[in-house]
Amino acid sequence: MNPESPKIENTKPKRRMSTGQRLLFFLTAWLICLMPFLFWWNTWFGRQLPDKQLAEYLNDEKKPRHIQHAFVQIGERMGKRDASVTRWYPDLIRLASHHVEEVRNTDAWVMGQDTSGSGFHEALLKMLTDSSPLVRGNAALSLVRFGDSSGRMEIVKLLQPAIVNAPLAGAITDNSTIGTAIHQNGVIAKLKTGNQIVEIRSPISGRLRTLSVQTGKNVSAGEEIATVAPATDQAWEALRALYLIGHLEDLPAVLPYERELPDVSDHVRQQAVETEKAIKERSKQ
Repeated sequence: MNPESPKIENTKPKRRMSTGQRLLFFLTAWLICLMPFLFWWNTWFGRQLPDKQLAEYLNDEKKPRHIQHAFVQIGERMGKRDASVTRWYPDLIRLASHHVEEVRNTDAWVMGQDTSGSGFHEALLKMLTDSSPLVRGNAALSLVRFGDSSGRMEIVKLLQPAIVNAPLAGAITDNSTIGTAIHQNGVIAKLKTGNQIVEIRSPISGRLRTLSVQTGKNVSAGEEIATVAPATDQAWEALRALYLIGHLEDLPAVLPYERELPDVSDHVRQQAVETEKAIKERSKQ
C-alpha cells in the first residue's frame, strides 16, 4: 500500500436537529427566560394598574400582595395630588384592620400621604395599639404628618434593636452569623423541640447585631437568643420624625446613630446629628 495514499475513514454523517426539535429547544429556552419575568412583573409594585384592576386588587383577599400593590399605587397618586384616588379612601380605612400584617403596615404608610383624608387620623390612632410593632411604628410616623405626636414612643422604639426570644425550649440546630443582613421574617436560627424543627424569625428587617446561641446549645422558652439592628430606612424615618417631635428623654436612642453604631450610613449619621440639635433647641424654648 502506498504510504502517501489518503486514508479512507469510516465516518458517519452528523445527525442534525429536525425543524421540530429546534423549535422545541428554542421554545423551552424562551419559557425559562419568560417565567421569572412574568413572576417579577406580577409582583412588582411599580407596575401601573388601571382603575378597574386597582379596585379589584383592593378586594383580593386571596392575594394580600395585590392589596399592597394597590396601596402603593394609591400612595403614589396621592403624592401627585390625584384627587380621583379619594374614591378608595374608605377601603384604606376598612383594610386598616386586615389580618395580614404586611397589608396593615403598608396601609399605615399610605394614609400618611394625605392629611386631608377623612377618617385617616382616627384610623391611624387605632393602629397605635396594633399587635405588630412595625404597624404601630408606621402609624406613629404617619401621625407626625398630621401634627400628632401620640406615637412618639413607638417611633423611639424604631431606633432600638429588636430582641428575638426562643418561642419554645429546645436545642439550636442551625443559626445565622453576626452582621448578616436579614429581611423581616428571615430565619435567624432553627430550634429542635421533640421531633419538631421550629424556625426562629426576625420581626424586622435589619442586621443581626448579637447572637447569644450556637449550634447544639439548649435554650429555654423565652430566652433571648439574638438582637437585630433596624434597617437603614427605618432608622432614618424615625430620626426624621423625632427631629420634629422628639424630647430630651429620646436622645439616648438617637445618640448611638451619631458615633457608636457600626455600619451606619452617612445620611443617617447626619440626620441623627440634626435631630439632636433640633431636640435641644426645642427644649430651650
